[in-house]
Amino acid sequence: MFQNIAPHRFYNEFKKDKLTDNDYLLIFKENSLLIQQKENDILFPQLSDLNCDYSKVKENVIYLFSIDEVNYYYVQNLLIEENIDWKYELLHNIRIAKPEWKVFAAAVGGQLHHWYQNHKYCGRCATKMKLHDTERALQCPSCGNLVYPTLSPSVIVGITNQDKLLLTKYAHGVYKNYALVAGYAEIGEELEETVRREVMEEVGLKVKNITYYKSQPWPFSGSLLVGYFAEVDGDDTVTLQESELSEATWFKREDIPRPSTTISLTSEMIELFINDEI
Repeated sequence: MFQNIAPHRFYNEFKKDKLTDNDYLLIFKENSLLIQQKENDILFPQLSDLNCDYSKVKENVIYLFSIDEVNYYYVQNLLIEENIDWKYELLHNIRIAKPEWKVFAAAVGGQLHHWYQNHKYCGRCATKMKLHDTERALQCPSCGNLVYPTLSPSVIVGITNQDKLLLTKYAHGVYKNYALVAGYAEIGEELEETVRREVMEEVGLKVKNITYYKSQPWPFSGSLLVGYFAEVDGDDTVTLQESELSEATWFKREDIPRPSTTISLTSEMIELFINDEI
């Protein structure tokens, strides 16, 4: 999965380091990121790559995280134009690029970009928010409302029936490949309860022997994914929730389409079942 970036090291501790010429800049225009995309590499701009007033850039950067010994900064409130070398690419399109550790950096930057954009003003009193001095947070100078980056817990469920796995396709959105039953946890819910509820809602099945597999940060949707395997309990006839899914099909192990990427928890869980490792 793409967050496993070894031998590189990801550091998300809050820092107040000043921007240097060696640091990388993550510059967004809505859902697109300014990059150079090569066959097997993604390049992020540094200060010297920008044709603009450097002092304005330095006034409008927010520290995001570090990878190895290099800092990554978010550029806000500035419109940086494309040029012959640097183009805005949709984050969704970057998902399949290489190397995966840079895709991860772009995705985490995108998650924080959307968080900053969505919390410019206080949700309690509408005053403009300010950066907190000692932690990654926004605080209202008027009422003191303190806001941290949003993280939504979500389950991924590999539903098995002996040598068969239930694969689904979403009814909406840009992702068209096979996936697993998934959904967000609701208030007052244990994750195992989320598994049972989402499976019943989306495909009309009861499940048993719910077993935790692994978790994954998924910055594209601001989620923390929690993977489970579960066995169908009783009748395996699918009742499709058409508002959410366009398909839900039982596949025998030998007939399961192999995932096209390795970046996601869903792909890893499908591969695990194909290889008879659960």
